Amino acid sequence: MAMNNPYATYQNNSVNTSTPGELTLMLYNGCLKFIEQAKRALADGKIEEKNTAIQKAQAIISELMLTLDTKVPVAANMLILYEFANSRLIDGNIKNDAALFDEASTIIMEFRDTWKQVIQINRQKQYANGNTL
Repeated sequence: MAMNNPYATYQNNSVNTSTPGELTLMLYNGCLKFIEQAKRALADGKIEEKNTAIQKAQAIISELMLTLDTKVPVAANMLILYEFANSRLIDGNIKNDAALFDEASTIIMEFRDTWKQVIQINRQKQYANGNTL
């Protein structure tokens, strides 16, 4: 009989009970985590691990691109920045250049920080209107 992993259970529950906004925040954080893993692997000379981590970060960026609402005018600008961040990851992976990973990370961090603010503002509005989650 296999024992349940409490951390995996927590992760599963947090994903299943999160709002779409919180899920997007998780994607940004995951992308940043994988970029950092890639940088560490590169520094340690673990090229295969670096490649795997960057591919995971790229998959997250692709998901973010696919979920953009193209009816919203700002989405076009976001798409351009996502594409640029993705290209920095590709180039950094090919050239083994952590500075290019940093460029992508900076863009994703800006999105993440802005998204955090949006979530906080929405929560404040919900509580001000007497709504609870």
